[in-house]
Amino acid sequence: MSDTDTVREQVRARYAAAASAVTSRDALSVVDAGCCAPAGNADCCGGGAEVDAAFGSSLYSADEQGELPAEAVAASLGCGNPMMVAELRTGETVLDLGSGGGIDVLLSARRVGPTGFAYGVDMTDEMLALAQANKIKVGATNVEFRKGTIENLPLDDATVDVVISNCVINLSTDKPAVLAEMFRVLAPGGRIGISDVVAEDHLSPADRAERGSYVGCIAGALSRTEYLDGLAAAGFTDTEVSFTHPVADGLHAALIRAVKPG
Repeated sequence: MSDTDTVREQVRARYAAAASAVTSRDALSVVDAGCCAPAGNADCCGGGAEVDAAFGSSLYSADEQGELPAEAVAASLGCGNPMMVAELRTGETVLDLGSGGGIDVLLSARRVGPTGFAYGVDMTDEMLALAQANKIKVGATNVEFRKGTIENLPLDDATVDVVISNCVINLSTDKPAVLAEMFRVLAPGGRIGISDVVAEDHLSPADRAERGSYVGCIAGALSRTEYLDGLAAAGFTDTEVSFTHPVADGLHAALIRAVKPG
């Protein structure tokens, strides 16, 4: 197994455990299974980084949480809230990369309304099953979850208006492929509004690895300049990476915006 395959399997297993913990109502295991591990858990976030309060459902408002099944809220392991940056409009088609238990897809579906549509893509069977169950609970008819990787999205070219994601791109071992895939599936004039962990520019890849693991959303984080350069190389314009809150020494949750030229 290659290093890439090993990391992907570690990520898949971690989030499969998170989904299983939600369905078994084992809240502590949910915390241990995702990015929001307790401070000092070297296996996840390492270095005693106090990141537990920087991840999870607390980053969504009470009103947003109230729109969803408890299981969708409990399965939220991201570092931000894409709803803050996506600026969704009625009738738009939205794609969530690494959709997990479905929280951002279901919130998006409500915002784009019955004339819009929300897709979620995830590689983990357990998360897809949880998301499908949450879709049924809320009676969403403008939602579809598909199995796939964010490096090879199971959607046609130029078919979505907005791509969102919550703390998933840092987990990929081929980020140029992810950025290129986002560009491919967006229609001209489409945009991205995502949340991710981003490093300060002075931190080397080795520095990031010292602060936490890949599956803990730390070691694989891009720097701010790397993110901006990567988006530009993929063809995006109007790029912006804005730090929101710290998640470890020199690393931050960030909101990322960019546009595919019309």
